[in-house]
Amino acid sequence: MKQQLSHPVFKIISKVATQLNVECFVIGGFVRDIFLSRLSKDVDIVVLGNGPDFASAVAKELNVQVNIFKSFGTAMLKYQDLEVEFVGARKESYRIDSRKPIVEDGTLEDDQKRRDFTVNAMAIHLSDDKFGELIDPFDGVQHLQEKILLTPLNPEETFSDDPLRMMRAIRFAAQLDFKISEDALKAIEKNKTRLRIVSKERITDELNKIILSPIPSIGFNYLFDTGLLKEVFPQMCDLYGVDIINGKGHKDNFYHTLEVLDNICKTTDDLWLRWAAILHDIAKPATKRFEKNHGWTFHGHEDKGARMVPRIFAQLKLPLNEKMKLVQKLVLLHLRPIVLAQDVVTDSAVRRLLFEAGEDIDALMQLCNADVTTKNEYKKTKYRSNFELVKQKIKDVEERDQLRNWQPPITGEDIMKAFDIKAGREIGVIKNQIREAILEGEIKNDRKEAIDLMVNLGKNLNLELANHIN
Repeated sequence: MKQQLSHPVFKIISKVATQLNVECFVIGGFVRDIFLSRLSKDVDIVVLGNGPDFASAVAKELNVQVNIFKSFGTAMLKYQDLEVEFVGARKESYRIDSRKPIVEDGTLEDDQKRRDFTVNAMAIHLSDDKFGELIDPFDGVQHLQEKILLTPLNPEETFSDDPLRMMRAIRFAAQLDFKISEDALKAIEKNKTRLRIVSKERITDELNKIILSPIPSIGFNYLFDTGLLKEVFPQMCDLYGVDIINGKGHKDNFYHTLEVLDNICKTTDDLWLRWAAILHDIAKPATKRFEKNHGWTFHGHEDKGARMVPRIFAQLKLPLNEKMKLVQKLVLLHLRPIVLAQDVVTDSAVRRLLFEAGEDIDALMQLCNADVTTKNEYKKTKYRSNFELVKQKIKDVEERDQLRNWQPPITGEDIMKAFDIKAGREIGVIKNQIREAILEGEIKNDRKEAIDLMVNLGKNLNLELANHIN
């Protein structure tokens, strides 16, 4: 264990502890990650005494700045590649209507009992005479080997006291590919409504970490099975289930969405592409219809889904900026490449797709590729092969016509100057017809050809050319 504490900061902390005759320990995620052979940059130090005062003494020895947070009784400093947080050992008690604890000074045992999971309650002694000694009162090492998450105390008490720990349990399960103990799962299900006292921002932070895990479906299955997903994101729960009429059913859109999410995670770590995968079919429940001669349909779910995105982002306190607009665009366009891949790919269709997707065309193709979840290997191979043809066609058309992030070669100002007219309906008519001519391949994406067409279109609208433009 001493070998795992070779970073010079631990020797300095040990030296200061000896000078001040104070016991201190490294605890929590850093210790857990030693056993998991994971690199950790965040170090939590528990001091049997005043944490901020001890941190100040360490900072002085290291000749670095220390940040003290008096209201939390903590302090933090950065040294080389590590962020080190200091806190005095404490015990906590909770009121039923709040997740803010009543904090008192405590022992190391008190501090370990208040930890969320046994694998996060392990501590390593940093005092000189016991340096590197592991203190593991709740068998955290064994639980790491068994890949299971248990709480140090009764899980109902643990989750009721701090309901965010329920989200953290599922986040750790998804990140580490661990199982959650049966007792803990039952406690989460029983206490799920307690999550309502936690801020949306903190809940969504944990949700995003689940989404960024290697296989997010692990976390979402736990969220759904425990009832937490209905508390956090009820629209996603609406995707669950299969209706059957006249012997005709449809795929379960909840599990299809999880499969698409896992698929896209194989090719990107981008959080917003992963959110697009989650939301691509979000409007299917609202657009589901049964047609006697056709079966189940979801007409317009891409359009309605795109209109749902801002509302869902606001509800979850996600950013309402260009990230949201990217997700909205991908949801709106997610069927377009799939339709192209099923049919003859025309230059015109590709131009329109490039025009609408712009710089996000590559992200859109990633999403659509992930959306192929058929179990029919022939169909899957055919779709994937056709996607490659579409991608090549996009590349060819883009190189020739330069339509990615397309800007019209003729502006409204150009038209007003050419015909000496004020803003009005004619401007929009001419601009739209020029755009359509370019997208249909009738003229090149070229200013000279666009000007020639503008002149002819103006004549059709009884407009006299007043000024030549270049």
